[in-house]
Amino acid sequence: VQLQASGGGLVQAGDSLKLSCAASGRTFSNLAMGWFRRAPGKEREFVAAISWRWSSTYYSGSVKGRFTISKDNPKNTLYLQMNSLKPEDTAVYYCAADFSRAGTAPDHYTYWGQGTQVTVSS
Repeated sequence: VQLQASGGGLVQAGDSLKLSCAASGRTFSNLAMGWFRRAPGKEREFVAAISWRWSSTYYSGSVKGRFTISKDNPKNTLYLQMNSLKPEDTAVYYCAADFSRAGTAPDHYTYWGQGTQVTVSS
């Protein structure tokens, strides 16, 4: 499975941004997928995940209510809609995938995209 994240950029606090993650190589509909982020000087942290079977969604407390994860199986694409962005959302965002259930730990995922930078100015 190859993952290609895109959609990052520089925005102001309160703005919205939508990240995409294009997948190729295996059956996309069977993939549980997630978004993680790494801010400068910090560990990689869980942002959101979506299961492959029922599209159940999971969010970290810091983004719940502001971010929405979704996947478009015919387009083999994962999305992260980010609203009401805050300066503390500034990070490199990574998409990840695995053929098991959705999880919140980075070690749970086998496949990773290259990351896309999101910078939120105050």
